[in-house]
Amino acid sequence: MKSKETLLIVADSERDANMLYATGLFVPDPFIYVNFGGRPLLVMSDLEIDRARRQALHCRVTSLNQFQKKLRAQGIKRPGFPHVIQKILHDKKIRCITVPDDFPFGLAKDLKKLGIKVEPRTGFFPRREIKSADEVKKISAALMMAEVGMAEGMQVLRRAKIGRNRKLIYHNLPLTSEKLRAVIDCAILQASGLAANTIVAGGKQGCDPHERGYGPLRAHEPIILDIFPRSQKTGYFGDITRTVVRGRASEGARKLYNTVLQGQKIAFEKIRAKVKTADIHQAVQKFFVQQGYKTGNHNGRMEGFFHGTGHGLGLEIHEAPRIGATSTGKLKAGQVVTVEPGLYYPEIGGVRLEDVALVTANGAKNLTRFEKVLEL
Repeated sequence: MKSKETLLIVADSERDANMLYATGLFVPDPFIYVNFGGRPLLVMSDLEIDRARRQALHCRVTSLNQFQKKLRAQGIKRPGFPHVIQKILHDKKIRCITVPDDFPFGLAKDLKKLGIKVEPRTGFFPRREIKSADEVKKISAALMMAEVGMAEGMQVLRRAKIGRNRKLIYHNLPLTSEKLRAVIDCAILQASGLAANTIVAGGKQGCDPHERGYGPLRAHEPIILDIFPRSQKTGYFGDITRTVVRGRASEGARKLYNTVLQGQKIAFEKIRAKVKTADIHQAVQKFFVQQGYKTGNHNGRMEGFFHGTGHGLGLEIHEAPRIGATSTGKLKAGQVVTVEPGLYYPEIGGVRLEDVALVTANGAKNLTRFEKVLEL
C-alpha cells in the first residue's frame, strides 16, 4: 500500500477473495472496508457487528446503522453505502480512493457524483500472490480434502463391474458421471470442504477441459477426475486432477498418459523463483510436439495442448500468476501454483494430470501426495 493511499472494498467476503483476505471474516452480504494506511475500518450491519468485533481483531468495527442515523439527521432520507463512504472520507478530508478492478460500477458512479475520485487497480493486494507458511498450510488442508474426494471416486471405479457395451455398473446400476461426482462431492463435504463443478468426464467428453461430464461411464477409456474444493473453515482452495481407465487402456491412451506425465515432470523441474512463466509452458509444449502431439484446430475442434500449464491457487481457484503461452512475468518464491498439462484427442480421449507446487528459490515443492495410476 502506497503512503497516503486509501483503499476501499465494498463486497461480501464469502465470494470476494480480496475482502476475505483483508478481514478473515466470512460475511454473506456486502459491507464496507476502508484502509487509510493504519488499522482498517469495517462498517457492518447490526446483524454482523458483534461477530466482526470478535473475529476481526485487527480491524476497527463500527455500525452502519449509526452512520445512517447521523446522515438522516443531516437531511439525507435514504442514506446508502455511497453516503456512508462519503461521510467517512469527508471526515478524513479524503477525496480519492483506490478500489479493486471489479468494484461495483453503479457504486463507483454514485461516489463520483458525490465528488469522490475512484481509481481501480488490478492486483489489489499484491502480497496475496506470496503465501505465508500459514497460508500454505491452509491450501494443503484444502488439497487433502480434494484427495479425500479423489480416493472415494477411485474406490468406486475400482469396485465397478464392466457390463454390456463397456458400461460401468455399480450396485447393479449404471455408473454415471453424475453419480460419481455426487460420491466425490459428499466425501469432500464430510471432510469440511465444499466442492463445486467437479469434473468427471469420460472418453470424448474429456477432450473439453471444462466439461463436467454426463451420462454413463465406460471401461477401457480415459476418465478425467478434476476436483477443486474450497475449505469451509478458511476459504482456501485445493486442486487435483487424475486421469484413470477402469479396465485396460489402449496403447494410444497409455502413450498419451505417459507423455503428459513426463510433461508434468518437465514443468516441475523448471519451476523455481525468477523463471519466466512462459518459458515453463513452452518447454512442456515443445516436448509434446517432439513426441508427435501437435496442437491446433482439426476437423473444427481444438486438439493437443491448448490450455495453460498452471495457475496460482489460494483464496481463488484461478489467481495470479498464470503459467501459459501468453503469460508474462517471473515466478516468485512463496507463490503456490498448479501444474496441470494435458493432451486431448477425440479418437483417444483426454489426459490431464494436476498437482500443486510451492515455488521456492531452489525449485518446486509438490504439496500433492495422491498417487498417479492409469489403470484401475
